Amino acid sequence: MNKIYPSAAKALEGIVKDGQLMAVGGFGLCGIPEALIDALRDSGVKDLTVISNNAGVDGFGLGKLLETRQIKKMISSYVGENKEFERQYLAGELQLEFTPQGTLAEKLRAGGSGIPAFYTRTGVGTLVAEGKETREFDGHVHVMELALLPEVSLVKAWKADKSGNLIFRRTARNFNPAVAMAGKITVVEVEEVVETGTFDPDSVHLAGIYVHRIVLNASPEKRIEKRTVR
Repeated sequence: MNKIYPSAAKALEGIVKDGQLMAVGGFGLCGIPEALIDALRDSGVKDLTVISNNAGVDGFGLGKLLETRQIKKMISSYVGENKEFERQYLAGELQLEFTPQGTLAEKLRAGGSGIPAFYTRTGVGTLVAEGKETREFDGHVHVMELALLPEVSLVKAWKADKSGNLIFRRTARNFNPAVAMAGKITVVEVEEVVETGTFDPDSVHLAGIYVHRIVLNASPEKRIEKRTVR
């Protein structure tokens, strides 16, 4: 099975559609699938529910999809540094399911591991727990969280072999492995593709069984977030 596609647009062809639940890897601007996000914007699909730690910044990353109004709902743990996100949310134009960061990671990991739900103390007694089942363990109340199973996952890795085995680079690994495992269809953007059998098996961070499509982006922009304080 050939997993290599000639472009990001071709890699998304036939699998993205209006109203989907999607997951996108990355943390801030670190380890985001830049080319796939651009291709998703250009595809014109809309009314998306997007699972991601955050929504990029204005004009870059998922911020591009907010500008084109292709996202109707975000499932995120951090919503700062994006003025358009803030504007749309406060105006009632964007839905938000606010999820603690560790809970978000575990919801994705659970989805990829075939675990339908789990209990956690995080969020008990807050808005996060409203409407959710609770149960007491060892004298402490826990809230039940459902796993996340995105229809399509967009992932950034450093290297892939032709079978889809992945290596991530340092902190750019972040949410990407969990996002990849959870997706029913996972599309991965990489900086280098090598022959199957090239990697030392102990160096592989994620097995190719989770990867369905691969696109090469050898020269990503890799923006760095900078905060000016004075």
